[in-house]
Amino acid sequence: QVQLVESGGGLVQPGGSLRLSCASSGDIFRLSSMGWYRQTPGKQRDLVASITSGGAPNYADSAKGRFTISRDNAKKTVYLQMNSLKPEDTAVYYCNMISPVYRNYWGQGTQVTVSS
Repeated sequence: QVQLVESGGGLVQPGGSLRLSCASSGDIFRLSSMGWYRQTPGKQRDLVASITSGGAPNYADSAKGRFTISRDNAKKTVYLQMNSLKPEDTAVYYCNMISPVYRNYWGQGTQVTVSS
């Protein structure tokens, strides 16, 4: 059974930075695609960034140029570096894993609040 545990959320001022981490249990991390999604109350969960097992990143338009996704297979951890944060980035951020057999796993979420 895979468990994903996010950390690194918090309160930051506009223009600031945060680094989210998502640590995975189990043995399939290096074979899996990983992603970060975010959700605000009453809205659907949207993709922010993803990274393939081979390390190829993909970004939502809102994240391009500001956010960077990366992974460390030895640590079974995926990161989301968020710079130049805006109030509209405020959301609960969720880590996602798509296993080699296309099973989805989710973390519990971490709150990011961008406010002065």
